[in-house]
This record gives sequence, C-alpha cells and structure tokens, in this order.
Amino acid sequence: MPKAHSSSLTMSTPFLIFFLIALLLGILYLAAFLKNFGSDFKPKLLAAEVDFAHTTGQYDTSAQTATFLDRSVNIPEQEQEVPRPVLGDTTSNKHIEVDLTNQRLYAFEGDRKVFDFLISSGKWGKTPTGTFHIWTKFRYTKMSGGSKALHTYYYLPNVPYVMFFSNAEVPGSAGFSLHGTYWHNNFGHPMSHGCVNMKTEEAEQIYYWSTPTLPEGKTSMHASVDNPGTEIIIYGEPPAN
Repeated sequence: MPKAHSSSLTMSTPFLIFFLIALLLGILYLAAFLKNFGSDFKPKLLAAEVDFAHTTGQYDTSAQTATFLDRSVNIPEQEQEVPRPVLGDTTSNKHIEVDLTNQRLYAFEGDRKVFDFLISSGKWGKTPTGTFHIWTKFRYTKMSGGSKALHTYYYLPNVPYVMFFSNAEVPGSAGFSLHGTYWHNNFGHPMSHGCVNMKTEEAEQIYYWSTPTLPEGKTSMHASVDNPGTEIIIYGEPPAN
C-alpha cells in the first residue's frame, strides 16, 4: 500500500508542475495585456455630451424644457444682448483658480485677485485637477449626460456663459467647462457631473473678463495663437457629501 501511494504521487507531480507553469504564464500575459491596453478599460472622462460641430452659441428658441436628476426645470428666457466692455487688464497675466476644497473660484490679474465666487464642482463625476486653458466659449449651448438608470440623467438646453477648458490629458471633447447654472442654487457644494457650476451672473463676469476675447455681437469663439485662452488651475479635494 505505501508503495502504490508513493507511485500515485510521483505520477501526478508533472501535471501539477505543468498546471502551475501555465497559471504563472497566464498571469504574466494578463499583466502585460492590461499594461499595454489598460486605458481601454478605464472609464472615460466625460462631463457633458456637447455637439461641438453644430453648436453656434445662439439661444435655442425651440427648447421647451430641461431635465436635471429626474425633474423638469424651467429654461430662463433669452437675455437681451447688450454691448459689454472687456473687464480688467487685457494682457496675458490673467489666470483663474478653482479651489475644490472650499468650492470657490478666484480670478487674478497678476497677483491681484479681482473675483472670488462660490462654485459647485463634480458630485456625480469628478472635476479634473491640473492646469488647463479655455479652448472655446459659447454664449449658450446644450449639455446632456448622466444615467437614467441611476437617476443622474440631465438634459439642459441653453446653458449660459460656457467656457470649455482642456489640457493634454483632458481633451476638449470631454466637455469640462465653467458655466452659468439655472437648474440649482446649491452653490458651495458639489452638484455637477464634472463641470464647474457658477451663478449665472458671476459666470457672465468671468466669461467677458477671460480670454479668448469675443468681438461684439459674436456668440462663440475658439482660442488661437493671437487670441489665447485664459489659464485655469484646479486643485484640492471636494468636500464629502
């Protein structure tokens, strides 16, 4: 009996070794696969779905209703456009800081702070941190996104005073922006899907103060070498909800 038992163990050893080698090779292959293609499995940064190709910045008079978190929201009427002077210094020493920890936006001309506003950053989507630049502006645009299944869906026509920002890691197509807000008034607390929500009257001030500068009467403008976008620095961690 002991002899037979020893023989059985000897016969199974090569199979066990083969199995362990195959398992190790499988783990190494999976690790290499995820290293090379892991970005395909990461959730894509997306604050809002925006049809940039067809957005003109003009008010959509056909829009009847807006939706935010399963409830209907009234869309404000179009404001009468009046000529507005460019505020502050027009040179490139302007920059904007977004402090996620304190839910505030600061605007500077050199070392001088010229604006200090409450904001609402990402709650259902993270507001990215880092250094960005405004790459395009729209007087109005439509934004949508979220999930109906998770009750975070939103459909918001005529979002006012929109300043989209981007950098090398966060493309413009991801839809992150500073903008005015008509669907909530809970500023000072995270309330967005990744954008920086502002009171509409304060977003208006930043819109006309920042660059690219819009010619009088124009409802959209892309940044360029001759008309670059203002730098935006976003830092901190948002408060827990």
